[in-house]
Amino acid sequence: MGLDPGLRRLALGTLLAAYPGPIPPDWAVDLLAEGLAGHTLFGTNVHDPAQLAATTAALRQGRADVLIAIDEEGGDVTRLAHATGSPYPGNAALGAIGDVALTRRVYEAIGAELAELGITIDLAPTVDVNSADENPVIGTRSFGADPLRVAAHSAAAVAGLQATGVAACAKHFPGHGATVADSHHELPTVDVPLDVLRRRDLPPFAAVIAAGAQAVMTAHIRVPALTGTGPATFSREVLVDLLRTEYGFTGAVITDALEMKGASVAAGGVGPAAVRALAAGADLLCIGAKVDAELVEQVAAEIVEALGDGRLDRARVEQAAGRAATLAAWTRVANRLPTGGGTDLGYAAARRAVKIDGVLTDLDRPLVVQLHAASTIAEGRVPWGLGPHLAGTEEVRVVAAETDPAALRHLAGDRPIVLVGRRLHQLPGGPELITALAAVHPVTVVEMGWPAQWRPAGVRAFVTTYGASHANGRAAAEVLGLTG
Repeated sequence: MGLDPGLRRLALGTLLAAYPGPIPPDWAVDLLAEGLAGHTLFGTNVHDPAQLAATTAALRQGRADVLIAIDEEGGDVTRLAHATGSPYPGNAALGAIGDVALTRRVYEAIGAELAELGITIDLAPTVDVNSADENPVIGTRSFGADPLRVAAHSAAAVAGLQATGVAACAKHFPGHGATVADSHHELPTVDVPLDVLRRRDLPPFAAVIAAGAQAVMTAHIRVPALTGTGPATFSREVLVDLLRTEYGFTGAVITDALEMKGASVAAGGVGPAAVRALAAGADLLCIGAKVDAELVEQVAAEIVEALGDGRLDRARVEQAAGRAATLAAWTRVANRLPTGGGTDLGYAAARRAVKIDGVLTDLDRPLVVQLHAASTIAEGRVPWGLGPHLAGTEEVRVVAAETDPAALRHLAGDRPIVLVGRRLHQLPGGPELITALAAVHPVTVVEMGWPAQWRPAGVRAFVTTYGASHANGRAAAEVLGLTG
């Protein structure tokens, strides 16, 4: 016996699905007509602007008020420019510059591009306060480690995005910045009292709520003082008592992807995770990236079953679907203000963020050595580094732990070496390679990851870009005089 059509439609109204490839399959469009709230787009869905505009138009054939979401943070997390790297610096660079008006303009430029392509929700900005230098998943996605600075830039980012008619979704509530684990792979724990959260992690969320953010995304993190043994995504104390009652948020609560192990393992699967998130107060459930029609139907069926067995109250699911519909209505009627700046603004901003410790001398014809660094799931395999911006300068790419310093010195000859990396102090073999080279050879280091306090001894200069986007790479190459 099939699902009750009315209950199935109600369940679908709380789901953000996804699909593979650049062309929406028939099932992805058909489900929209049957009540699915919308889709999240990933890099695999994006080839070029014309294709993406055609994609969003095709999705609107399913339903005019479809929610079309994307992770376009600028900096290291980009879907629009996943093939080349973003033409905008990310939050760490904007926070380092400290110009709140610039942050708003950059996010206006991003929003204007999204609006032109037919995208209605940007799953950004990241408003986490990156208080842990070893954080493996936030890092340069954060405006910084100071709560007040992060709050000011977060509010500016929300205002910039929403001025273009694109809804902002501030993430990850109640704060992912103090974690030293990645919730894509496990359930991180932030074991601090609530008063620490209020001082350190929550000010940016208060700021974006005051700025009118239309959505807030949950974090798959465990905060024992609030969530017990489970993640915040499943905690009514977090999503209702804290976010709605204490902080006064009235918009849509969107979950981080339920396929992530921080949620799915804790619940025993994506379907049970959807039920627990709805029961806790979430409104829109991001299923994840690896989604097909069968998975969507499984999740909807789990929600309907939970309505029947008492795990879910119908009024709660109706409330969630209603908030999703309200968000969709906002995206249809929001004023789209003309904005300017574009990618030129992004490249100029990235140049302002570059910090130089030491002296840039004797950099004629250097050997550029890029040290391989793995990407997080959030970042994806997006090109980074100085390579695209070098004018005739030799570049080699190596794995630090597998590289003999003597071999690099031999290759460089009498030329100086520029070592480029991300999170160099955490890179296996990275600190040892840099120290060994700098002891006997002129070395300049370019750090394109989170700016930790680590500085290697003996280097001529240490250049920090606060991100690894295409714009950050060009800025570093310009500073080093390597763009010709």
